Amino acid sequence: MLLRDRAGGGVETLLIQRHHKSRFAAGDFVFPGGRVERDDTPTDAAAWCVGLDEATAARRLGVGEGHAALGYWIGAIREAFEEVGALMAYGSDGGFVRDPARFSAQRRSCQQDHRTFWEFLRAEGLRLATDRLTYFAHWITPEENPLRFDTRFFAAVMPPAQTPVPDQHEIVAVRWLAPAEAAAARERGEIGLRLPTLKSLMLFDGAPSADEAIDGVVGRTITAIRPRLVIEDGQRRAILPGEPGYH
Repeated sequence: MLLRDRAGGGVETLLIQRHHKSRFAAGDFVFPGGRVERDDTPTDAAAWCVGLDEATAARRLGVGEGHAALGYWIGAIREAFEEVGALMAYGSDGGFVRDPARFSAQRRSCQQDHRTFWEFLRAEGLRLATDRLTYFAHWITPEENPLRFDTRFFAAVMPPAQTPVPDQHEIVAVRWLAPAEAAAARERGEIGLRLPTLKSLMLFDGAPSADEAIDGVVGRTITAIRPRLVIEDGQRRAILPGEPGYH
């Protein structure tokens, strides 16, 4: 989840629309993200991450294998670069990369093969801004779904002087919306939002700024949320843990 300050106060979030022929969440508005594979992360990955090592990543996710845990932070950064061209990385001067559009060729290569992401980082002398990502939610798709995912959600402030541009392959449009605006657009049927996306957005509703929005979820207790799908009156409905009928 990439956030930025809204002119006049408040916070808005980048939502990206998946292609209408996508296998999963076709046409819906989501956050940048994708699949993490073990071979995406080289053995020296921690050396390219700022403010985060394998042990800390494992502790924050509540898992035992640090190398795999670190891959979630890296995957979030890589997917944002691939899908909308946003690059959470520091240059040789220690500041954020300011014009990632000049890396369009590298972006296309990463879309074809995730391993080229590391060739790109090394060639340009970039380090990943893993210190700017805050882990805030964990959702698992219902057992009733034919496609299932175990998904970790991260939030970060959009790097300054960067403009998201959809890849026009997996992603066909981008929108900046305040959380309440997104929820209202969903209610009106203007945009599709999956339940985890909606619930994640509303965690940041009413925040006065992007920095304060993220500060508000730092240190929150995170437990995996796995909805159940039930059919009521011919309609499919998701039930969350703690709601009546959940088991």
